[in-house]
Amino acid sequence: MIARLALVIALCAAAALGVGCASTPPSHFYTLRATATPVATKSSLSLAVGPVSIPAVVDRPEIVVSAAPNEVWLDEFNRWASPLQDNLARVIAENLAALLGTPHVTQFPQQLSAGSDYRVAIEVLRFESAPGEAATLDAIWTVRRTQDGKTETGRTTAREPVRAKGYEALAAAHSRATARLSQDIADELTALERQ
Repeated sequence: MIARLALVIALCAAAALGVGCASTPPSHFYTLRATATPVATKSSLSLAVGPVSIPAVVDRPEIVVSAAPNEVWLDEFNRWASPLQDNLARVIAENLAALLGTPHVTQFPQQLSAGSDYRVAIEVLRFESAPGEAATLDAIWTVRRTQDGKTETGRTTAREPVRAKGYEALAAAHSRATARLSQDIADELTALERQ
């Protein structure tokens, strides 16, 4: 009798576990992408992008969603495909290569970055995600010319509307905001080169 009761309980538990597992939604992974249009001119300018720092609240695989002014939630099933810090550095480097017309753009601290003409450091202050609403990027960046140590600092705040519901549209909006940041940095690099 006790063995039979134990068997029934075990079967019920297994069935409940199976139903729970079957209803778990699949995970989706997203990445930022470079959106800058390449320029026609070719340049021999070299630069290293990094370090790129991000707020601790978004330094995780899950996409952190702004739920209210003082509330966020982690979406367990919608994640970044790679660490957000690396994702941003890669996309900014790709955008800058396109905007400046140079193939000599590396991510710091790669060995090739040691002899770069310029170094770009970026501190992201805000990286906010509101699906169906907007993607916000607020960053302070510093461009340093290696030859003489001349440094320029700027700030870019970009708020891009999310044109559709879903995380694909949110990642696209963050890509556009990152392109605006890249354009500001490219403009400063061009100005420094003219001096």
